[in-house]
Amino acid sequence: MSLYIDIEKRVGEKILKVKINQECKKLVFLGQSGSGKSMTLKCIAGLETPDKGKIILNNKVLFDSDEKVNLPPQDRKVGFLFQNYGLFPHMTVKKNIEIGISNLRKKDIEELSQRYINKLKLNGLENRYPYELSGGQAQRVALARVLVTEPEVLLLDEPFSALDYHLRKNIGLEINEILNEYNKNSIIVTHDIEEAYRMCEDIVVYEDLEAKVKRNRHDLFNNPSTVLEAKITGCKNISRVKVLEDNTIYAIDWDLIIEDINAKKFKYIGIRENNISIDKVEDSISKEFVVENVIENPETISVFLRKDKSKKAIEVRLKNKDLKLVRGNRVSININRNKIYYLN
Repeated sequence: MSLYIDIEKRVGEKILKVKINQECKKLVFLGQSGSGKSMTLKCIAGLETPDKGKIILNNKVLFDSDEKVNLPPQDRKVGFLFQNYGLFPHMTVKKNIEIGISNLRKKDIEELSQRYINKLKLNGLENRYPYELSGGQAQRVALARVLVTEPEVLLLDEPFSALDYHLRKNIGLEINEILNEYNKNSIIVTHDIEEAYRMCEDIVVYEDLEAKVKRNRHDLFNNPSTVLEAKITGCKNISRVKVLEDNTIYAIDWDLIIEDINAKKFKYIGIRENNISIDKVEDSISKEFVVENVIENPETISVFLRKDKSKKAIEVRLKNKDLKLVRGNRVSININRNKIYYLN
């Protein structure tokens, strides 16, 4: 799939700005709610119209404000899976699937709909109505309705957000297998970090109505280079820094000096909570950290540490529950220097 986007669109009082030039099979738009990712998807589908710019998908011009080109949705050969699935409540499963191919011969409609009913394991549900379906079943019906039109590109807008965590993960894997099986190009919108990583190799990060970062998932997660990239990939410990010497920095927000590192030109550092260890200090002096809170998770504990109230807390994720920590304990920390992110 080749995707070229260079558009602007007013959204309320702000302007959505998107510049993407990408060659890939599958692509994720990752960002918080309201960051512009769903609006971009709707502009590709023809459900929204940019104020200016150009959209080219697989060498086909979908929109060009200078040339007055704006193809209607039905001519764009894209399939759009809505966040709420968009099933018609007064239609059965079978009728919902067939609605997009109603212009074909009756024999072809029957053959196509049955093929996707079989493929998406909807046998026995053909005569049910949407209110009689589970969340996972409704999603498979919505996907069958999209696939039956045989689009060149699938657009999925937060496809798993309405499902609970366990079902979301299982259905996500199932949908990914279907996309791979059908060899479909796809663009997926999500705000879920793990979902983005599982679904695609290439990720576009959105913030404040702008597509700001386009990176391979491994590079993005393992080597974030900006505060935005670190935050969007789940790094919770980020501090401003001051370089003291060639191999020493001062983490301003933690009141912490870190030595024996290659201090380059950067403004922030980040460290994931599982790359910090804790040593309990019985008779510590004021320079050590104080345990502010301890939260027990199913397999780990999260410990929040702070030098004093004027500084940011550091979150540490520990697998060892034998380290009995309570509020008020004084501890020292060890940071894995090889896992520090140097950010701008």
